[in-house]
Amino acid sequence: MAKEETLSISKDLQELQRKLSLLIDSVQNNSKVVAFMKSPVGQYLDRHPFVALTLLVFVVVSAVPVGFFLLLVVLTSLAAFVGVMLLEGLVISVGGLSLFCVLCGLGFVSLAMSGTIVVCYVVVSSLLSHWFSPRPLTPNSSGDCQLAVKSPGLEGHYQE
Repeated sequence: MAKEETLSISKDLQELQRKLSLLIDSVQNNSKVVAFMKSPVGQYLDRHPFVALTLLVFVVVSAVPVGFFLLLVVLTSLAAFVGVMLLEGLVISVGGLSLFCVLCGLGFVSLAMSGTIVVCYVVVSSLLSHWFSPRPLTPNSSGDCQLAVKSPGLEGHYQE
């Protein structure tokens, strides 16, 4: 019974991987994406992945405040047609200033999130490479196994 579930999960993961690779291929082969990647901005972002990640995080987290601001603009414009001209200017000015402050804050948050993501990636990848690196184990006098450390002065000999 467990083997059938494992095979089913394995097949599902292979299908998901195939669909994901097809999606990535379709995005990479899109003419607009190719044109963007040939532009100076696309080449800069390709050479600086941290900036690209920060920009992506900023765009994603700023979508909701920008949407609220546009909704506010549309609603106040409708109110202006009814006759509230001064209120519209005041509300849009205050809303624009508020949006500017929120976007500046989100810029700092996205920079911090990108830095955290990069640090986590570096730490996890270095820990995984350290844990799964092939090293011979040698038993000591107490029967415990310790990692063998190669001495830089003695070639071919191991010390504890």
